[in-house]
Amino acid sequence: MENLLRNRSKLAALALMLTGCAASGVPQTGPQSGAQSGPHLSPTECRDLAAIRSDAPRTRAQQQSELSALRKAGYNPSPWNDDPNFPEDLHAAQRLVDHWFKTECQPLPPG
Repeated sequence: MENLLRNRSKLAALALMLTGCAASGVPQTGPQSGAQSGPHLSPTECRDLAAIRSDAPRTRAQQQSELSALRKAGYNPSPWNDDPNFPEDLHAAQRLVDHWFKTECQPLPPG
């Protein structure tokens, strides 16, 4: 009986922790909802995405910028490789980031 009570209280605490994590980690407005106002990409992300598209060797900072932009577009890479929607969700996020890049990032002046 004592084990049952101890396990039940552990499960209740775990459920509360998971609820808190889920509530704090999930944005209230999704990228497809259109509720986010303003630009989606930062100037740094625009600069790094432009450099990546130029086929120059990628830096770690550029890769982090690209991943940040993909996460803003709704992609969430799973550390356990158990995403049933991969690679479709990655491709959808890439299309959205490409759209944002074309519409929000100003071309850099030559020179």
